[in-house]
Amino acid sequence: MNAYPPIGEHGIVGDLQTAALVSSAGTIDWWCAPRFDSPSVFASLLDSEKGGECSIVVEPAVGAITVRQLYLPDTAILLTRFSGPDGVGEVADLMEPILGTEPAARHRLVRVVRVVRGKLSFAIACRPRFDYARATHTLELPDERTAVFASPVADLHLQATAPITLDADGTDVTARFTLSAGERAAIVLTTAPPGAEVSAAPDWASVFGEFDRCRRFWQNWLRASTYRGRWRNMVNRSAITLKLLTYAPTGAPIAAATMGLPEQIGGERNWDYRYTWIRDASLSVRALSDLGFTEEAFDFRRWLRARVEAGDTGSGEPLQIMYRVDGDPHLTEEILPHLEGYQGSAPVRLGNGAADQIQLDIYGEAADALSQGSNKAAITGWRTFSGLVDWLADHWDRPDEGIWETRGGQKDFTYSRLMTWVAFDRSIRLANEHARPADIARWTTERDAVFQQIVDRGWSEKRQSFVQHYGSDVLDASLLLMPRMGFLSPTDPMWLSTLDAMDRELVSDSLVYRYDPEVSPDGLEGTEGTFNLCSFLYVEALARTGRVQQARYAFDKMLTYANHVGLFAEEIGASGEQLGNFPQAFTHLALIAAALSLDEELDRVEAAPPTPSVHPSRID
Repeated sequence: MNAYPPIGEHGIVGDLQTAALVSSAGTIDWWCAPRFDSPSVFASLLDSEKGGECSIVVEPAVGAITVRQLYLPDTAILLTRFSGPDGVGEVADLMEPILGTEPAARHRLVRVVRVVRGKLSFAIACRPRFDYARATHTLELPDERTAVFASPVADLHLQATAPITLDADGTDVTARFTLSAGERAAIVLTTAPPGAEVSAAPDWASVFGEFDRCRRFWQNWLRASTYRGRWRNMVNRSAITLKLLTYAPTGAPIAAATMGLPEQIGGERNWDYRYTWIRDASLSVRALSDLGFTEEAFDFRRWLRARVEAGDTGSGEPLQIMYRVDGDPHLTEEILPHLEGYQGSAPVRLGNGAADQIQLDIYGEAADALSQGSNKAAITGWRTFSGLVDWLADHWDRPDEGIWETRGGQKDFTYSRLMTWVAFDRSIRLANEHARPADIARWTTERDAVFQQIVDRGWSEKRQSFVQHYGSDVLDASLLLMPRMGFLSPTDPMWLSTLDAMDRELVSDSLVYRYDPEVSPDGLEGTEGTFNLCSFLYVEALARTGRVQQARYAFDKMLTYANHVGLFAEEIGASGEQLGNFPQAFTHLALIAAALSLDEELDRVEAAPPTPSVHPSRID
């Protein structure tokens, strides 16, 4: 099990079409190409023996090596630094963003090695295992600095600069080389279609050109952010992460860069998250819009409208809960039994069987995202959108699987009803604000009916709280979104009572569980950690309620669970470890929302005039 780095011990690099994880030891142990949801090239994160990896490590002459990782400020260029008695060196990993609407057939990952003090010896091992280690490959070495790994599904080209020379190790390659202070070397990994011609060997002009273009892209992109609050570094890193998890050709955000990472070590909750959930994507786009990034919202609206117009869903609904990044609705789930899973956490799942579930909340998240930013009621999309709302008016009152995609049967989930209320509410506002044709009377009737139903059936007198689903007394942290969505005031007594109930049952040292699976069976074995999305929603809810100091303390504590480069997985385990797929868009979008709300409330408190003190002798 020591062969597996902790989930949180990774940074991410990407080109806006695919992404790779680099461990804090300098190993690429996850990379799929040519898209996020394509078969893997490296997947040792899911099987340390069979999965494949590309490592660059230091071989010290004496003493131990200390390794540290950081990002070049305001970029997605990842630096892994090696320090020891012999010297100090670093590896810079980067992928130049590929813009435009055309998918690229080739994807380049550049690894630049340099020594800044002393002399260091490095060892390289490149061991690709294509198609989740299901496809065999051959090795060709056209020259001492070029390797071609060829498989039926994809090729990988490795090209090195001097003084690196490659040696065959079966169908893999290794290399050893030494650099002194001021010297550098590089390898370039290029994925390509089977049989593709090998690109020209890299020279330093091309390597530095990629480095500089990558740096300038991210720093220029980040300048559009309007955030000037107290947590700028963490908000910027979260924004970059959300952008990295967006497929540029279609504008579709994915939920996470990985698949199969466990929510409990040794458990079965190991899902494939490399797809576009309507919910996650809508909330991601909302977070970026709130920071001033408008292009991402426009691209997502275009992608979403195309999904509605296509009408191609396995569930038969107008929208499916998730799609591939190109809009393909087919995500058949299968098990990869030949992979042992992260630290033995099997089964490893490819695809996602939840794609055919009914989750009515997605219409509310989509409407909320579509109601943000400029051009939000464009004529070209209004007919499609209003037709969707008309359909919802006829179909909202029925059970579904809910936001957490439980596999324990359909229920009348309160959160699903909340978001259908949001769908009607935002649609009515858009129609009125922009004078668009709509059946506003019908939408208003249905909106009010949803509201009354939630108040009547989603409230538990016994718990003095809104609950997970009708007829239960189970608490659910998804309802922390109630105030933000405008369903009720953050100071409403029913909300304050709900928040207090969650405080008592779902909150542990400011970390928040989604729900208690022991009292609300979800059809799955095992348990899970606290859910990072919910922990940040809790901060936001506290801030909106006026419990500002408690919110700030909870937020600052939550930030201590970020990894060494500011990234979060899906959950936090009992010992503070990161669990689940990584990095998780849900977590980072909620961090942004919490920071914005908390900044707003702190500014309001700090701007308020101080309460005048009264000298005791002047009290009558």
